Amino acid sequence: MPPELRAAVVQDAADGRVLMLGWMDAEAERLTRETGEAWFWSRSRGRLWKKGETSGHVLHVEEVRDDCDGDALLLRVRRSGPACHTGSVSCFAPELWRG
Repeated sequence: MPPELRAAVVQDAADGRVLMLGWMDAEAERLTRETGEAWFWSRSRGRLWKKGETSGHVLHVEEVRDDCDGDALLLRVRRSGPACHTGSVSCFAPELWRG
């Protein structure tokens, strides 16, 4: 059975740009708060993963905010490289929309 997940919106603390959306279970949230680096639950891999574990592009978490009803999180981060696996700064980059 998959863990209970919360959406985690990742925002650049410097300029406010939305970088990505990830999913966090209780363990990912705990590790993020304890280490200061973003951890997520990978739905495709079925396991925890630390952002940057293979790319080296770690997200250093400055702040974690709960939303008003507790089912989502906002992570304000400093990034050490692109946030998107495509190499783009943001997973919501306009250049990804072009077909």
